[in-house]
Amino acid sequence: MTLCERMLGFAALPPSPTHLAKPKTLFVCASCGSTTPQWQGQCPTCGEWNALESAPAPARGARRAAATGTLGADLRAVNSPDVERRTSTGLGELDRVLGGGVVTGSVTLLGGDPGIGKSTLLLQAAAAVGGEQAVLYATGEESLHQVALRARRLGLDAARVRLLAETSVERIIEEAGSAGARMIVVDSIQTMMSESSEAAAGAVSQLRESTAGLVRFAKSRDTAVFLIGHVTKEGAIAGPRVLEHMVDTVLYFESDSGSRYRVVRTIKNRFGAANEIGVFAMTEAGLKEVRNPSAIFLSRHEQPASGSIVTVTREGTRQLLVEVQVLVDSTALTNPRRVAVGLDHNRLALLLAVLHRHSGISLHGHDVFANVVGGVRISETAADLPALLAVVSSLRDVPLAQDLVAFGEIGLAGEIRPVPYGEERLREAAKHGFRRAVVPAANRPRQPIDGLQVLGVQRLTEAIAGACG
Repeated sequence: MTLCERMLGFAALPPSPTHLAKPKTLFVCASCGSTTPQWQGQCPTCGEWNALESAPAPARGARRAAATGTLGADLRAVNSPDVERRTSTGLGELDRVLGGGVVTGSVTLLGGDPGIGKSTLLLQAAAAVGGEQAVLYATGEESLHQVALRARRLGLDAARVRLLAETSVERIIEEAGSAGARMIVVDSIQTMMSESSEAAAGAVSQLRESTAGLVRFAKSRDTAVFLIGHVTKEGAIAGPRVLEHMVDTVLYFESDSGSRYRVVRTIKNRFGAANEIGVFAMTEAGLKEVRNPSAIFLSRHEQPASGSIVTVTREGTRQLLVEVQVLVDSTALTNPRRVAVGLDHNRLALLLAVLHRHSGISLHGHDVFANVVGGVRISETAADLPALLAVVSSLRDVPLAQDLVAFGEIGLAGEIRPVPYGEERLREAAKHGFRRAVVPAANRPRQPIDGLQVLGVQRLTEAIAGACG
């Protein structure tokens, strides 16, 4: 107490509310999830523009983890099964992209365009798993009546699938625990809210807290969780990128507009191979598996056509036969056009430069249009050789043999480099009736393949002479 206070006989008044500390606000990046104390036009971590959103800062000590009674365990002392426990979803193509089935305690994030079939696929999987185990299907976008109508329309017997129209993560976890659910489907994560965050549904902090709560429940109760996620106009899953790091598996639904076929691609998988694909066909009875995708991606012409060739691409653990088409047409433009659909545009320009430099074939006065039939996107370099063979075929208007298949990487020096799994690709081609193959010399099989004549080449000029000569 000060001297003045003693003389007046009273203590100092408590500070007024106007002098109390103001609540702090953090700004969270919607792209990478990083935080910054003040708003900026560009995220300092990932460089994304206009991605920072305000969120209340957590109270001091609110994030402090509760004591679990254990500080750690020796690796040798941890009891774990020799084989991962997996459950079939009833759909072989979905089991394939998951690495062989649903792993107990795993969290899977499924993204895709609106109306592509995400809810239909997981409802079919929930009904199949529900025949043996308890399943909870939680929806924040539809009513129970809508989900039940879809199940009846698809002819699903979902006796053990429990439906819940709820957006509270805590309520979903409570219901799953009381029902003893071994699998949870959340449709969608953008509509969920957690009590640990005051932000609105769909906000960055809300998405992160909701996902974290479901992940903790999945790991502690050995319950498989499937999350359906919205996508942005760029095709990425909406929300911070940290969501994809929090889950075990990330799947993307892909499809061309107007096509009845759907491709589910694995982007991340802690329990299996990445870049694996599963192919489905959308029908009135739901999504049906396509067990032989090469049959839909491979188009055989009645008459030989120039600029067309078949290659063998590898997606995950699967070999696919796809047709590569190229159209070369003369142009009066100063800068000829280079258009690639299903192939890398920059890679096509590089290959045309190699073709000119090492084979003397100039395309300065021609437009080049390349396309992969069926909407398939080829990202590997095995499509280099067939693309250039199709270019030469279209330019000379000389059709390639219909029983010819080719694959191989082309280097800047004009050499033909080997690609992985060459023998498996050749056997897949022979299985579909192809009789000739032009491949890198290093990919020639050690043992002859019945019915398949393999030409191994080392230079681009040899490949052109062998296929188009």
